[in-house]
Amino acid sequence: MLDNTPLDSQLWDWCDNYYGQNKILCLELQDNQQVNVNLLLLACYLDSPVAGANPRCYSLSQWQSLLDVMRQWDEPLLIPFRRLRRLAKSHLAIHEYQQMLEVELMLERKAQRSILHAIQALSPEGTQTNLLSYLSLFGLSAQAVAALPLTRL
Repeated sequence: MLDNTPLDSQLWDWCDNYYGQNKILCLELQDNQQVNVNLLLLACYLDSPVAGANPRCYSLSQWQSLLDVMRQWDEPLLIPFRRLRRLAKSHLAIHEYQQMLEVELMLERKAQRSILHAIQALSPEGTQTNLLSYLSLFGLSAQAVAALPLTRL
């Protein structure tokens, strides 16, 4: 199980860096496959060497439960706000749009804390990588996942 306190900052920093290197692909998966980027980044983090020597692989059903937790946050709050931000972009001054991006980032960080809280209740029971387990929820095959041009950290 994950220790929520130290991982919160560590995970956020790692995910922020990783997202910066894979932004286009992350947004493409979000927009075209409805992949939750926070969960995508968590899966990549858990599969990375920085997560520790003992891999924590979660099963398909465990990733589904994490996705269900995220949907409770995303559907009423984050997704509508993201749509509003995108619609408002051409009608706002740069600093106003930047403020909207900052609010969205705050919502993303709160969502990530929800993930960390939810994962506390799980004991790893997966037999494949977290990335493959998570993305298979969206119909991506092992070959498609392996072919994703994700930067490895």
